Amino acid sequence: MRKSLKVGFVSLGCPKNQLDTEVMLHEVVEAGYEITPEDIEADVIIVNTCAFIESAKQEAIDNILDVAWLKKNRNLKAIIVTGCLAERYGEEIFKEMPEVDAVLGVGSIHNIVKAIQTVTQKKQKGVSNKYYSHEDKDTVRLGGDRVLTTPKYTAYLKIAEGCDNRCAYCAIPSIRGKFRSRPMEDLIAEARQLESLGVKELVIVAQDITRYGLDLYGHYALSELLHGITENTSIPWIRLLYCYPDKITDDLIAEMRDNPRILKYIDLPLQHVSDRMLSAMNRHGDAAMIREVLAKLRKEIPDIVIRTTFIVGFPGETDADFEELCEFVKEQRFDHAGVFTYSREEDTPAYDFPDQIDEQTKQDRMDILMRSQMDINEELNREKIGTTVDVICEDYDSVAEVHFGRSAADAPEIDGKVYFRADTRIAPGTFVRVKVRKVIDYDLYGFLVTAKN
Repeated sequence: MRKSLKVGFVSLGCPKNQLDTEVMLHEVVEAGYEITPEDIEADVIIVNTCAFIESAKQEAIDNILDVAWLKKNRNLKAIIVTGCLAERYGEEIFKEMPEVDAVLGVGSIHNIVKAIQTVTQKKQKGVSNKYYSHEDKDTVRLGGDRVLTTPKYTAYLKIAEGCDNRCAYCAIPSIRGKFRSRPMEDLIAEARQLESLGVKELVIVAQDITRYGLDLYGHYALSELLHGITENTSIPWIRLLYCYPDKITDDLIAEMRDNPRILKYIDLPLQHVSDRMLSAMNRHGDAAMIREVLAKLRKEIPDIVIRTTFIVGFPGETDADFEELCEFVKEQRFDHAGVFTYSREEDTPAYDFPDQIDEQTKQDRMDILMRSQMDINEELNREKIGTTVDVICEDYDSVAEVHFGRSAADAPEIDGKVYFRADTRIAPGTFVRVKVRKVIDYDLYGFLVTAKN
């Protein structure tokens, strides 16, 4: 029976969630089940969900309902819901969506095979099985062997789980638990394994990678980890996502500056610059600290690319607070910036804050800030016309007859693309040099100069 059972996956949310999906994929394959990319062929579908903000919760619910249609109208036998929505609303999922057969919280991904066995061996059809709650999410086993779902040349490396920052708007600590670093030797071993699979771009992720090591080694150890990875592998691109400004150490700046394989790219979610808002959000530091960190990064690493995110419409945000944020964005000219409207989340301190902002005002503020950032992006991209940039080729568009990829300044899935023409077909994962000829929105267009490998 096991050999013929087909299992499908739907993975939603951030790269950190995607890694959990990859771990579950490996355990399912090791158990002898067949993975199918076609939902309509599946006997069991696992929906790994996000629940960080309202839009993510709605996307998760919509996907579960889509899968439930297959259970009613096709041959799907069981639905298992995993991830953040399952952790946060497990009992409610069973009550509101009786089509769901099992729920696994974020600490229970290693129970996935047990869950499949239970939901497929039930004797009475239509009866919900045991609710697979999370284990103690503060002590759950981290990491595990994976089946990569990214292109073979790019992979994520999750170096820690959970978060201790306790921002007033964020439910992540209650969903994923306290911050726990993975041992350095395990991470270096995993990086070596990824290199053996052909990975050329390693993207370092966690809820806060700059906190790495504090719980295990008594100090911030991200720079040491990066040094260890580059000493023990030859992966040419190593990219940093989800850094916090108050934990940017001199050692980390020096490692980024002096290590040629650490990309001069940093994701630094700032969320706001008004001291009133930063304090209300329970962010660490103030506007002066943020400006000091940005200035130090740019002084020590003159060509650094800085990505950030902002939240508008947080409770109590005045027109003056928002205007201060707009002026800050114009002043700093970030290479990339995302803007989100505040999402009022249960079980967070900000949920009960007075002076909640209406949805229309939130949307208007997001639109204003995004238009301003788009103008900045276009100006910065136009400065690249006539220059030559290093690009990792991702694929070929046969309709437009053009290759596309990303420069060192562009992270997977979230930043822009570089489109280029070449006389010969370039294999995905090949590093090339592209001369930029024009700019359209967030993307660069040019032609191949040389292929580097």
